Amino acid sequence: MTETIASGPAGSAHVDDQPRPGRWLALAVLVLAVLLVGVDATVLGLATPFLSEDLKPSGTQLLWIGDIYSFVIAGLLVSMGSLGDRIGRKKLLLIGSLAFGAMSAVCAYATSPEMMIAARALLGVAGATLMPSTLALIRNLFHDPKERSLAVGIWGAMASAGTAVGPVLGGFLLGHFWWGSVFLINLPVMALLVVIGIKVIPESRNPDPGPWDIPSVALSLVGIVGVVYAIKEAAVHGYRWDILLAGLVGALALIVFVRRQLTLPSPLLNMKLFHHRGFSGAVLADLLTILGLSGLVFFLSQFLQMVQVRSPLNAGLTELPAAVGAVGAGLAAGFVARRLSVRLVVAGGLGIVGLSLVGSTTLHADTGTPSIGLILFVVGVGAGFSFTVTADVILSSVPKEEAGAASAVSETAYELGSALGIAVLGSIVTGIYRGFTAPAGIPEAADHAARESLGGAIEAAKSLPAEQGADLLKAAQQAFVNGLDIAVGVSAVVLLSAAVAAWYLLRGQELGNSPAQPAAEADTHPKPEPEPMGGKGA
Repeated sequence: MTETIASGPAGSAHVDDQPRPGRWLALAVLVLAVLLVGVDATVLGLATPFLSEDLKPSGTQLLWIGDIYSFVIAGLLVSMGSLGDRIGRKKLLLIGSLAFGAMSAVCAYATSPEMMIAARALLGVAGATLMPSTLALIRNLFHDPKERSLAVGIWGAMASAGTAVGPVLGGFLLGHFWWGSVFLINLPVMALLVVIGIKVIPESRNPDPGPWDIPSVALSLVGIVGVVYAIKEAAVHGYRWDILLAGLVGALALIVFVRRQLTLPSPLLNMKLFHHRGFSGAVLADLLTILGLSGLVFFLSQFLQMVQVRSPLNAGLTELPAAVGAVGAGLAAGFVARRLSVRLVVAGGLGIVGLSLVGSTTLHADTGTPSIGLILFVVGVGAGFSFTVTADVILSSVPKEEAGAASAVSETAYELGSALGIAVLGSIVTGIYRGFTAPAGIPEAADHAARESLGGAIEAAKSLPAEQGADLLKAAQQAFVNGLDIAVGVSAVVLLSAAVAAWYLLRGQELGNSPAQPAAEADTHPKPEPEPMGGKGA
């Protein structure tokens, strides 16, 4: 089975293997979408204090604003990746870009916590089309393994650059405009992507994909959202019957989803991809890594602004070393992995991140910028090596016609890990924070508002006499730092566990080779035994 690419002939393996003219220009356009997603993920954390003051969300609503985007993306990524394989990845990318821009405008002008949560959910629907489309198009633009490794490195570096641009640009905007401006910056980037992308990105799709199975789409969405919702709510409210029911429904939906994929002639997700040890190991490493990092990323901006009382721009600049380290490591990852080994680079990178997080468990209100910057730089280097190499392994482990679905699995692991990290680690921070001892004589209303969130404590302190307000704020800030330190310690354990798992699961993996036959056909041709990384070329 050959891959259909609209701008060139399909059919011959020889033709498909020729370098595509204009592929680097097309890559430059694709990474605009990646840059945008990185910016969008980081500016929300900076805008949280301002959003809290304006919309006045409860602590639970604040968590939903942070993670509903990830919940929806995680639930729809596989479906959208498979849809791109069927209708065309370029087409889906451009439609999703337009929708992403429109929903960003809705977020910017939200007038209530409920409206913001709904807008972020719809933004997640649009966002689910972007990342798998970009990776799948890279898989089909670059047939040479070394070129593809470099392209994936640039893709990963731009994702990291987004995390650098986001805080700095967001800090500037928040210093001069209202919080909604951090969403409006998405619009010109999306417009540029659509206008240029129409001309320079070649279309690609699976020439014989079969129908898009709607029941599978519904099952994957209900399953992932149900399970993640149950985990999040149980961590905050305990195991109520409705929470347990949501988790049970989600788990059953995922079981039925997997069973259905194994019986469909044209599944939404080819479950046999997971028979490839490198594919499974890379996906698991990504899931655990982002689970461990997401809580830190989400709460770090609040720590810098609400505990250390930095301006948004200062907070953004303080977080910059993480992105700088990740960009450099991402660009060098392919070269280093070829000189050393895949598992050494991935496991070593994760180990470095885990050890750096151990050092972060002593964060306090007086921790200086150099110390924070050094820790974040090392975290960025380790994460940059790991994420770039695992993305290359995932793309290299599947045939081109299934690149969209495989890329979606990778991004699902990322988004699911992000949602779980914010839910679980955020619940640790919130649980410890709410248990702080308020100074004597605090009015009940102020005490209740302060326990909802750190932003609520800042507002409550303003309504009290100066000395009493200062005491309340100091107690709340200390409780927040205590919760953050414990959450970071849990993150360190998760990252070190991910390093061990990657060391065992990625043994024998090589970078850049593709399977000689589709994974779905591997069991029908048992001889010769396939190599861990498949055949000899793209």
